[in-house]
Amino acid sequence: MKNVRAAPVKSSKKKSATGITGFDYITNGGLPAGRTTLVVGGPGSGKTIFAAQFLLHGVTKCDEPGIFVAFEEAPERIASNFEAFGWKMESLPSSKLFFMDAQPTAVLIQAGDFDIGGMLAALGAQARRMGATRIVFDALDIMMALLPDAAAKRREIYRLNAWLLENNLTGIVTARAGGHEASMLGDGTYGFMQFMVDCAVILNHRVTLGISQRNLRVQKYRGSAFDENEAPFVIGEGGIDVAVARTRDRVDANVSSERVSSGVKRLDTMLGGGYYRGSSVRIAGFPGTAKTTLSGAFAEAACLRGERTVFISCDSDGAEVVRNLTSVAIQLGRFVKSGLLLIVSARTVMGSAEAMFSRIKSAATLHNARCLVVDPVSAMSKAGNELTAHNVVERLIDWSKAQGITLVCTSLVDTSEGQMGAGTPLHISTLADTWIQLNYLVQAGERNRGMSIIKSRGTAHSNQVRELILNDNGITLADIYTARGEVLMGTLRSEKESTEGIEREHARVQTKLERVRLDAEQAELEVRLKSVQTELIAKQLEKELLARTTASRKVGVSRRSAQTRELRGADTVKPGRKPQ
Repeated sequence: MKNVRAAPVKSSKKKSATGITGFDYITNGGLPAGRTTLVVGGPGSGKTIFAAQFLLHGVTKCDEPGIFVAFEEAPERIASNFEAFGWKMESLPSSKLFFMDAQPTAVLIQAGDFDIGGMLAALGAQARRMGATRIVFDALDIMMALLPDAAAKRREIYRLNAWLLENNLTGIVTARAGGHEASMLGDGTYGFMQFMVDCAVILNHRVTLGISQRNLRVQKYRGSAFDENEAPFVIGEGGIDVAVARTRDRVDANVSSERVSSGVKRLDTMLGGGYYRGSSVRIAGFPGTAKTTLSGAFAEAACLRGERTVFISCDSDGAEVVRNLTSVAIQLGRFVKSGLLLIVSARTVMGSAEAMFSRIKSAATLHNARCLVVDPVSAMSKAGNELTAHNVVERLIDWSKAQGITLVCTSLVDTSEGQMGAGTPLHISTLADTWIQLNYLVQAGERNRGMSIIKSRGTAHSNQVRELILNDNGITLADIYTARGEVLMGTLRSEKESTEGIEREHARVQTKLERVRLDAEQAELEVRLKSVQTELIAKQLEKELLARTTASRKVGVSRRSAQTRELRGADTVKPGRKPQ
């Protein structure tokens, strides 16, 4: 066995960003610069994509030339495969990104005795010419499998690690392993590599309940803190996207006091003016309670304001959504034609919950959406395990807030929760800013829809249960109607309103008859009063006439008495007077 002298390790606290945002957050900056990282995973787990994304980010964003050593596929095929992500690797000059075809030849396979010293010497010269700082050895296990025994394999792996350290290159070595983490870095032929390298990353690709799910875990990272938990990731349109919660260095989303219409005027009134711009709204209810209808009304109102909107339908195709909502006077077809509204069928976004989230983000970003509808978001619980789906919805809400997008999600309630229906498969009630509950009220053989607002953060809102009525003219919210403490809807309400209408009409007629009777009595009294007044006037006149007659008589008597005295006074001398 040849002696392999280990090069002195150069200490470095610098990190090399991978360009995989979630991964760089998990590792607090990226991979250890000037050190070796082992990336292990089963078939289709994303090892080559991870390594290529690391190199491409270095070339395009960090001005760090890189080398890709391919043991499994020809460089032309690798570059062609990555064009689907929009990576134009072939257009990059070889002075920035150099591909080395290291696939084993037939002669080498037959010989079965070789070392990688010559290859490393050539790579060293190339790295010096380019000024390369990053290098990838993809599918090293293919080359190592050609060596005759475990001792030879260890010798060459130690040689490779020593060469990387000596040249101060940030290296990634990818290797295939079994499907379970325990078998990936165990006590087998390559188990010792986990102790040799400074960073070890494990990629898993599992199928859970028929749903493909990928997860990533940093097993070790010398000299740095890191997140030890498994993180889900997807291979999306731009490469690998690792799921993480809101990063610590991200500023809070802008909070707006602007109101946007729900598409139903009376609901806007109940909410104090509508939804807040950039808020998250949950419309929950049993099947058939008009969840899609309310979300469609919101989408129509957004388009009428001229706002670009994305409608994710997990139950129907876009054409079916447009047709069905037309029955309640919601016309979305015109906005689809104009380009304001994008309706995406679930058949194009289905997969794991992470894959759905990635495709929803991509659709909303490409459409430059200001409003987003996911109908129903509870469909994500079917795309893998419930815990993963809950985390995805939490990040969907957080992402939409960060983008200033008003998010309306519908969700099916858990029927075991009863009429209140507080439970959903994702338990997202506490995450939404506004929670609208739809349910049924069964009375007199009828099933009627009821709507109430459970909560709406930051605004006063109605606490009444309103009947939700759908017809050809659109959506109507009827005023609350109670009888003896019970809310009535549908036929019972109509019958009760009809009965009360008849009673009101009877009362009105009775009131009118009573008014006529009183008017007659009043008229009779007025006639009697006038007769009495006339009689009174006559009596007054008679009294005055009597008074004048009496006075006249007194004057006549007095006059005649005076005349009599004058006549008598001619023959009689009044006492005290002397005769003439």
